[in-house]
Amino acid sequence: MKVAIASDHGGINIREEIKSLLEELSIEYVDFGCECKTSVDYPDYALPVAEKVAKGEFDKGILICGTGIGMSIAANKVKGIRCALVHDTFSAKATREHNDSNILAMGERVIGPGLARDIAKIWLSTDFEGGRHENRVGKITKYEAEHI
Repeated sequence: MKVAIASDHGGINIREEIKSLLEELSIEYVDFGCECKTSVDYPDYALPVAEKVAKGEFDKGILICGTGIGMSIAANKVKGIRCALVHDTFSAKATREHNDSNILAMGERVIGPGLARDIAKIWLSTDFEGGRHENRVGKITKYEAEHI
């Protein structure tokens, strides 16, 4: 598995925690920034990660900002991306099993580092169930192909 990870200024601390987790799990990753604590624009970090995942250069992506909202909105503008904003472990598992999410978004101002690590670990280790969920995800993919 290869993961693209990025944050804006509001998600730097959680990004470092998740990078540490990826190293512990021996998961290859590339960090797309940011490297400052001064204000930056989250789309400048969310969109490159989403594009890389959509093109298949990375299997999954993880995005962190203050709330996770801006990153998830930006990422979901990219065709083929199913970015899930997650702040609990149940949703982390469900979004992989049911929605086949390919990018995880989290908010550093919403959750702490321990919970962020738990969420990411569950999200990274959970497979898509397929079955009845495959038809639902397929409808999204079909809509994208016809309208985006």
